[in-house]
Amino acid sequence: MVEASTESNFKAVEDNGITYPKGFKAAGLNCRIRLKRKDLAIIYSEKIASACGVYTMNQFKAAPLLVTEKNLLSSGGQLQAILINSGIANACTGEKGLRDAWETVNYVSKGLNINREYVAVASTGKIGEFLPLEKIKEGIKKAIPKLSISGSKEAAEAILTTDTRKKEIAVAFDLKGQEIRIGGMAKGSGMIHPNMATMLGFITTDIAIDGKLLHEALKEVVKKTFNMISVDGDTSTNDMVLLMANGLAKNILIVEKDESYNQFLKALYLVAEYLAKAIAKDGEGATKLIEVKVQNALSESDAEKVAKSVIDSLLVKTAIFGQDPNWGRILAAVGYSGARLDNAKVDLFLEEKIVENGQPVKYSRQAIKKYLEESGEIKIVIDLKIGNNHATAWGCDLSYDYVKINTKYS
Repeated sequence: MVEASTESNFKAVEDNGITYPKGFKAAGLNCRIRLKRKDLAIIYSEKIASACGVYTMNQFKAAPLLVTEKNLLSSGGQLQAILINSGIANACTGEKGLRDAWETVNYVSKGLNINREYVAVASTGKIGEFLPLEKIKEGIKKAIPKLSISGSKEAAEAILTTDTRKKEIAVAFDLKGQEIRIGGMAKGSGMIHPNMATMLGFITTDIAIDGKLLHEALKEVVKKTFNMISVDGDTSTNDMVLLMANGLAKNILIVEKDESYNQFLKALYLVAEYLAKAIAKDGEGATKLIEVKVQNALSESDAEKVAKSVIDSLLVKTAIFGQDPNWGRILAAVGYSGARLDNAKVDLFLEEKIVENGQPVKYSRQAIKKYLEESGEIKIVIDLKIGNNHATAWGCDLSYDYVKINTKYS
């Protein structure tokens, strides 16, 4: 289990996910895209919800992303249902792929009796294969009657590919006497190097908030969470984060960046951070979660550059897997990050301080090696000591199993 940060006003809710906020239902089942695992999910809001998305920067955007972007634009930022399939990505499939994605939108629209512009679609799996439309249509037909508050677990399972575990979370917080709920689920294990983004993430909330502010909140949170994880440095074709807010908490509508907005932003960050760390920890073949915390950079951008440079380094990843306290690899990644540095001020911590002012200090190599061997979560702290900006990135080690998985799954 990956732990999210906690604050006194925020309550994590056990065994809950995207259906925890009022008015949301979900379903997940096997529609025979894959042999045994669930492979089709639907998220549904009883009320039309304000919605927004953040998408991959890969120029080969898959058909479902293009369709979802268009529907969110034509609906003025509103959704009522999301259809997700796993097993086939419907990416690099040309005009037929687009027609197929629209066909699934139409089928969900008719089945739920809602306007088609209120339907988003997402796919994940093999690139270059067409959707088995008849199987998906049959799956949609079976899934709609199964939509329920208890369906979040099945939905979270249905979106997985090479993931080894489902990733979901729910939190609640008090906003001027009204309980606000947020739920989320995600998938991601390989092709993780968000820019944004190389995974699928779905977040629901019952808060009432202006659509423009909702989008700004999502972009700000994604920048500090999903865009700060890396497994293998590959940016995918398909993936996105979608956020729906249906307003059923009946709080006073948030229309400006006031204290209510800030409370929501913090809660949204907790959900996104949890899911991002869960993805990093479940990287293909991973044995360790790695957290890189950069302190006292000259700018936020510099802090992010250093954190990402270290978390992306294949040499750092393999050193962690090999339980080798080779701190030179870490400093090398700091040095080529492109951030502004004063080499004579950099401190590095790996369980204990091992570099001070750019120079090695006496430390127990045996103790550090034991830390790398026994801990499932490795924390690297880099103090640049030239400013007051901070950033954190998450990733995983790179093992033999990563190669095995990626020569078997295609």
